[in-house]
Amino acid sequence: MQGETLKVEKLDLEEGKSFDIESVLMVGNGDKVTVGTPTVAGAKVTATIKSHGRLDKVRIVKFRRRKHHRKQMGHRQYFTEIEITGIAG
Repeated sequence: MQGETLKVEKLDLEEGKSFDIESVLMVGNGDKVTVGTPTVAGAKVTATIKSHGRLDKVRIVKFRRRKHHRKQMGHRQYFTEIEITGIAG
């Protein structure tokens, strides 16, 4: 929906920059819904980059029973926060 804020996989664009998403799978306007096969022709979503960041750490623990073996790892995923500014289609 227009005005909605989403966190997506990291994009290599600067903050404040607008970009277009042209591979749109479904567009809805009130009672009228258009589903693409596989995408909706002529549909476009415009979004603005608000910020970049990293998510909370996910801890991974592997261990082998009865062997005194334990391995701990962590991972923090990069993300980009975008705001939907327009939907055409």
